[in-house]
Amino acid sequence: MGYDLHVTRKGFWADEEGPQILLEEWCQVVELDPELEPDTQNDRKCFIFHHPMGNVPIDWRDRGEIITKNPNKITLAKLLKIAAELKAIVQGDDGEIYSSLEDMPD
Repeated sequence: MGYDLHVTRKGFWADEEGPQILLEEWCQVVELDPELEPDTQNDRKCFIFHHPMGNVPIDWRDRGEIITKNPNKITLAKLLKIAAELKAIVQGDDGEIYSSLEDMPD
């Protein structure tokens, strides 16, 4: 089992109700981001973030969130940028909010 980070507009990412990030909004973000490349093994909802420590899938989900598994600080920095563009927050599995790189333990 891994640890996920969620880019969400909800108070808690797993809530059934609340504001969602639309697929069209996600597509607009990735169109303008050269660090995100389509995951050819999946559909257009999943993209690969390329960085020096490896490739990381970042995936839009039907419940209106963006998610990645087992992030490091480089990935968190990318998610914080995406969240700012989408007027959303970055939240961990247990509801903890990440607003800066210092929020992630080493």
